[in-house]
Amino acid sequence: MNIRQTIQRILAQEDLNFLLTNRLPRRWLTQCMGRFSKIEQPWVRDASIAIWKFFSALDLSEAKKSRFTSMHDCFTRELKDGARTVDTHADVLSSPVDAIVGAHGPIEGSQVFQAKGFPYALEDLIGTQEPTADWAEGYFVTLRLTSSMYHRFHAPYDCTVEQVRYFSGDTWNVNPIALKRVEKLFCKNERAFLRTRLGGTTPMAGKTIAIVPVAAILVASIRLHFLDVLFHLKYSGPKAIACNALIDKIYQPLTRLIERASSDSVLTLLQNIIVTGGGSQIRGIDAVLQKRLTDDGYESPKVKLAGQDYKRYVAIGALKAARSARENQWQVLLG
Repeated sequence: MNIRQTIQRILAQEDLNFLLTNRLPRRWLTQCMGRFSKIEQPWVRDASIAIWKFFSALDLSEAKKSRFTSMHDCFTRELKDGARTVDTHADVLSSPVDAIVGAHGPIEGSQVFQAKGFPYALEDLIGTQEPTADWAEGYFVTLRLTSSMYHRFHAPYDCTVEQVRYFSGDTWNVNPIALKRVEKLFCKNERAFLRTRLGGTTPMAGKTIAIVPVAAILVASIRLHFLDVLFHLKYSGPKAIACNALIDKIYQPLTRLIERASSDSVLTLLQNIIVTGGGSQIRGIDAVLQKRLTDDGYESPKVKLAGQDYKRYVAIGALKAARSARENQWQVLLG
């Protein structure tokens, strides 16, 4: 037995594992790890990833890139295109993550199980503000990610996110050892609740799915790219977010800009709308904005996403604006 196997065998002892991963200042350690993991100094990065590999089954062969700026960059890595095959049949829900199935089964009234003999109420998990009747007598599955796994999660189906709610909380370990000892653990940890509604024209269309990513010790931030928001232990923003909020945030200033444009330039403007920044990373937002403009009576709008080329688009736009500016406008600007 080598040193690695010996250490792993010792750490697998339940009492010791629970003590080391839970009876410590969990939130403080998690915040420290968050800051440490983002250090981009090469030897800190390389040593951190090497130690991580030593204690886990970390496999980076499927990662989109082979060099990382920090341990955090490695942890939040993307996969190569085609690394996962997604079943697109209309009667199939895909797993949103790489994971181990920890528990699954029917929801008994509003009761769910984190482990055998450890039930919790659905309203304790997703909040009393949510109508739990949508999931009563439904089904649940608990998906556990280990530290070495791919840590991004995706939509399990063609769906619309209707509501997001953030719950500040603790950072208990979520391994099977802790789940058998800490009652209502998922309801105590930091987490987010995503209420989604399935799309399409199949019998599944219109049904609701609740997705609840739960934080754990050393891993307590949840980034939602479709909202361009990062939940973390010191997050102080809105706890509940209606998911049309980002659309409105982009759409309202866009229509104000269109209304201020001269009559001879409106058509050109409508056919050259480019979404940049964080919003441009949201898949499908161009189609949503284009449809909303059309529905509101704007003529032949064309919306496209800048993607990774947003800096080039911004530079081109700034150059065009500078060339068309009148002398008095430059005088005001330079003041």
